[in-house]
Amino acid sequence: MPHSFGPKNFNNNETELARREGILEERERQITEKQNLVDEKLNNLEKIRIDLVEKLEKVSKLNAGDAKKLLLENTEKDLAAEISKKVKEAENEIKLQADKLGKEILADAILHGVTDYISEFTTSKVKLPDPDLKGKIIGKEGRNVRTFEQATGVDVVMDDEIADTLILSSFDPVRREIAKVALERLIEDGRIQPQRIEEIVQKTEDDINKLMRQAGEKLCHDVSVYNLPVELVDLIGRFKYRHSYGQNLILHTQEETQIGVALAHMLGADVNIVRIGCLLHDIGKIIADDEGSHVDKGVAIAEKFGLPKEIVSCIAEHHEDKPFSSIESIIVHIADAISGGRPGARHENVQDYIKRLADIEKIALSFEGVEKCFAVQAGREVRVIVMPERISDEELPKLTHDIAERISKEVMVPGAVRITAIRETRVSEITMTMPQ
Repeated sequence: MPHSFGPKNFNNNETELARREGILEERERQITEKQNLVDEKLNNLEKIRIDLVEKLEKVSKLNAGDAKKLLLENTEKDLAAEISKKVKEAENEIKLQADKLGKEILADAILHGVTDYISEFTTSKVKLPDPDLKGKIIGKEGRNVRTFEQATGVDVVMDDEIADTLILSSFDPVRREIAKVALERLIEDGRIQPQRIEEIVQKTEDDINKLMRQAGEKLCHDVSVYNLPVELVDLIGRFKYRHSYGQNLILHTQEETQIGVALAHMLGADVNIVRIGCLLHDIGKIIADDEGSHVDKGVAIAEKFGLPKEIVSCIAEHHEDKPFSSIESIIVHIADAISGGRPGARHENVQDYIKRLADIEKIALSFEGVEKCFAVQAGREVRVIVMPERISDEELPKLTHDIAERISKEVMVPGAVRITAIRETRVSEITMTMPQ
């Protein structure tokens, strides 16, 4: 039977809706009351929090900003301590590895510089096939030997104890070599007279210059340095006849450059600067006429040819005459020390070494007011202790200058010598003891 919707049913539905609406309104009222209660409690909690903060600020005498700052600082301190601990652990680990790695780098660099030669010694002696040739070389009234000395710039020394040998003396090794070869050619030629002497000496000089240029070109090629000015290559070629404590400069330079380049590759330095710095570090040694150390002369030559300042610095600093300005300068210094200091590289008579140190100290002690003197670092540094009552602070610079000037003139020392003057005044007093 179909369901019918009459007025009665309609009234029932309306009543049900009204009832449900009342229920919803009641629930909404209850929710609102509960929300108000929650808001009130939240407000009370906020008031309590603010009150507690105010009380804490009064007790600690810190406001909120200061308290926050203090908290951050404490946190940073805790973190800093932890970070420092980690850093210290890392440093210790690096130190353990650095020594081993450094030795490996140096060993590998030295390996690159190994050469198949022993140290050489220059001689200025010419052995005569017949002792009677001395008279012919001297000539009538000594005209032959005078012509020879004037043409070569060397002194001919005749020692009666060694009748079959002539000694050639000159501060310039190239002049000595020209004189030696020229004299040997004259002896072989047999026509020893002024005109022939001049011809042979001139021809020998031309030949030696060609040999030096070839030696310079070969050295530059061996160390892979190209496009240098011809005049500079000629100067480098003079290394062929220059020795330092028995070590030939061409071979020393080649060895040092190989070591320096290997170090530069390993340490990430500028290889080209190190290469040219090693090649030219001793270029000042071939200049014998001018005053000053070979370092100063080398710097002057480099600046004359307009070389970059980084290369000039390598030359200026390779004996620590100036503070190191770059890693390249340090590498050139290290490579030079390795090549010159390796066993068998150089020789020096022990007596000569001791005499040089004694002469340096003697010169310093000869100055008025100097109490003590010590030559250290193989004579590269002189420490002078002065009497404070006789030498004032203002007089120290002049004293060190005068000592340095005397040493440079009277003592042959490789490299520059640093003079350090020490003036110290001490005052002491003894307390009076009271009788017991």
